[in-house]
Amino acid sequence: MKTILGPALFLAQFVSDEAPFNSLDTIARWAAGLGYRGVQIPAWDARLIDLARLAASQTYADEVRGTLAQHGIAVTELSTHLQGQLVAVHPAYDAAFDSFCPPALRGQPQARQQWAVGQLMLAAQASRRLGLRAHATFSGALAWPFLYPWPQRPAGLVEMAFEELARRWRPILDAFDEAGVDVCFEIHPGEDLHDGASFERFLDALGGHARANILYDPSHLHLQQMDYLAFIDLYHERIKAVHIKDAEFRPNGRSGVYGGYGSWLERAGRFRSLGDGQIDFRAIFSKLAQYDFEGWAVLEWECALKDAAVGAREGARFIAEGIIEVTSRAFDDFAASGMDEGANRRLLGIG
Repeated sequence: MKTILGPALFLAQFVSDEAPFNSLDTIARWAAGLGYRGVQIPAWDARLIDLARLAASQTYADEVRGTLAQHGIAVTELSTHLQGQLVAVHPAYDAAFDSFCPPALRGQPQARQQWAVGQLMLAAQASRRLGLRAHATFSGALAWPFLYPWPQRPAGLVEMAFEELARRWRPILDAFDEAGVDVCFEIHPGEDLHDGASFERFLDALGGHARANILYDPSHLHLQQMDYLAFIDLYHERIKAVHIKDAEFRPNGRSGVYGGYGSWLERAGRFRSLGDGQIDFRAIFSKLAQYDFEGWAVLEWECALKDAAVGAREGARFIAEGIIEVTSRAFDDFAASGMDEGANRRLLGIG
């Protein structure tokens, strides 16, 4: 068995124009001071890295790793959540997602999609130069507006959506395969890959592509009222990245999973800082250890109530205390009989 790496922190929710959150060096120093050993870097934020330069230059990649290493920090994964979202956008969401791309491309869905694919291709090379094994992203969505089957969906609509999604992602996955890096799709409402069943549809459309994998975040499963522990049992071979994020679901007579268009504060299901929600992380860490998860335990901090700085500070300690240092021997080795094959055969009466 392998001990999970961590604690690590996804930087997307913390980057800003204010020190120490405005450069890779200073934010790494801040994270290390809280007890983090790794950071997941949003590849769209030029205050931290230059993605194109990182893809092209091993010298620059070594500089990035060196900057982090000065503070005892490693890169866990690069993230292209925003770019991945733009690989597939239903027209209903064109305006809402236009801010995810450069201003010159806004209002041009085809050019925006091509730019997003190019960004993923760069991320494959950048991940390789950094020596990473996994990459975090979103799948985007074509079928999401048809999630609820009313009006009745036309025959073949969902199948066509997933065939098209697979067609768009296949060359990207092939590029990551050449780079030796797994693509980890965060299973997330708003994406066509929002649960296990939809991930299976995608995987089938891809012919089981080896690089199509999962970023496991129990909060998104809990808010859908899924069994987030059984999910690990079902998909552990495809789980290659993990977000440690808490959530609570408190349905009432007025709203439930759909939320009634309420704000995050008002919804029955909402994200919480680690330890403040309902997720059974003791069981999650046990299952990840059981299935030899080799990656990092990365905090993605989101909370409707608590201050971010407090959540980051508490989260480092929470993860460090939750990670199971796996055993190198069986607990009952002291009683081992040391019998050989011959003795075993005699015990069984077979020779």
